[in-house]
Amino acid sequence: MAVRVLVVDDSGFFRRRVTEILDSDPQIEVVGAAVDGKDAIDKTMQLKPDVITMDIEMPVMDGITAVRRIMTMRPTPVLMFSSLTYDGAKATLDALDAGAVDFLPKRFDDISKDREEAKRKLCAQVRSVAKGSRPAPTPPPVSRPTAAARTPISRPASAPPPAAPSAPVRRGSFKLLAIGTSTGGPVALQKVLTALPANYPMPILLVQHMPGTFTPAFAARSCADRHG
Repeated sequence: MAVRVLVVDDSGFFRRRVTEILDSDPQIEVVGAAVDGKDAIDKTMQLKPDVITMDIEMPVMDGITAVRRIMTMRPTPVLMFSSLTYDGAKATLDALDAGAVDFLPKRFDDISKDREEAKRKLCAQVRSVAKGSRPAPTPPPVSRPTAAARTPISRPASAPPPAAPSAPVRRGSFKLLAIGTSTGGPVALQKVLTALPANYPMPILLVQHMPGTFTPAFAARSCADRHG
């Protein structure tokens, strides 16, 4: 079943461009478009899409407010389009706090210098966001053999017992907290880091994939949340 997408942007050119790219993927169907946040809410309730792509700065109602209201009325995975600037990063983090799942640069050249690769990444991200919102299929029950059907495995008398695995060679012991995050990572990291005590005894290694322009805004935001 195709992923049903609602495209939200106040630019008609950008709406058409995103629609053309997504419709080129046989696993994705664009079911509608909205010109601002208020229109996005109305179309979400009417069309019930699987995924929404959302701009941030729009007239009538901005994307952050729209995301917040959509999450209270009909929670739907939202993929934000963001400008790769410090202000764009702050707005995107606000959108993630409001309930958006992930983001992509609005300039496709910032996704990839190869246009076809940028298109593939956009479609893949939409499919990934949709997949994360759908329940995993229930695995079929595993049939177990009855006692009568079980056949003991005989080992030849001459076969040597299996060798015990050798212990790894350690040159010293280290203790640290390692956290790796992907989709939804910035919001999850903020919740985890702000819950840690100021005198946490171990070093922390964070791995979060995001544009370099986002890291200062994210670090400043995490510190503010921690001390606020």
